[in-house]
Amino acid sequence: MNPAPRIMPRPQLSDASRPKLARHARLKFDKVREQWVLLVPERVLVPDDTAVEVLSLCDGERSIAGIVDALCQKYAAERELIRSDVAALLQDLADKGYVTVSPEEGDDRSA
Repeated sequence: MNPAPRIMPRPQLSDASRPKLARHARLKFDKVREQWVLLVPERVLVPDDTAVEVLSLCDGERSIAGIVDALCQKYAAERELIRSDVAALLQDLADKGYVTVSPEEGDDRSA
């Protein structure tokens, strides 16, 4: 009898979370389609320009608050609107397993 597969909980993101693309996910410019794509196993997702901007800032070093700061400097929009949109996008991608978070300093858990 095989044990039930272990289901890894998805991270609950906060402003201090440092998101990065999962190992199996790649953001790249597709020359054939002439647009950015997010490549994940057996799928090709086509993010909009805003999502590409956010994903390009997800390096595992910068926190969500840092990503919001960078976007606030670039765009004339309310900080809370940017923060809520960024948080929603990244949480959705984390729930699907396409985004992970870097472990916090002193945290022994792997991302």
